[in-house]
Amino acid sequence: MTLDRFYPIFDDVSWLARMLPLGVKLAQLRIKDRPEAIIRTQIRTAVDLCRTHDAVLVVNDYWQIAIDEGCDWLHLGQEDLDEADLSAIQKAGLRLGLSTHDDAELDRALSLDPAYIALGPVYPTILKKMKWHQQGLPKVSEWKARVGSVPLVGIGGMSVERAPGVLEAGADIVSVVTDITLNPDPEERVRQWIEVTR
Repeated sequence: MTLDRFYPIFDDVSWLARMLPLGVKLAQLRIKDRPEAIIRTQIRTAVDLCRTHDAVLVVNDYWQIAIDEGCDWLHLGQEDLDEADLSAIQKAGLRLGLSTHDDAELDRALSLDPAYIALGPVYPTILKKMKWHQQGLPKVSEWKARVGSVPLVGIGGMSVERAPGVLEAGADIVSVVTDITLNPDPEERVRQWIEVTR
């Protein structure tokens, strides 16, 4: 399956309800610090929305709920990997995307036969504090040479203006958070993203 090149990440299912009708075909639901009942309900709603709009839903972190709710895709950070039951994830048939930031993490990720690998932050990001500084476009090219046919996702500090350069450097997919969610007109920004990545 070929994933769309535009990969927004949202922290609430209400974003999916707004953006999927615009043509978003790949989205991650990354919910933090909410009660499990709310997370489960949001994931269940997101599954229905994505099926209705023929879009791929990637659930961040909550692998057990993703299995329970019949999801197809899961994203794990390196810390999440330590606590996840990888055999249960594999047995459930979930396709797994993994975050990487350095050589050791990339080697670990590649050993797990991932459906995609994310490299970040490509540019400085305001989303979360990281010990890694910006990786830069040369690292995107280097990582792509190393991962070969595994889709490479560039994330961190992404904008519509930066997307073409990241794709030219070797990323197959560009993932974005705040360039949409903090934009005064998120719908228009999503339209611009779709235009620049397709």
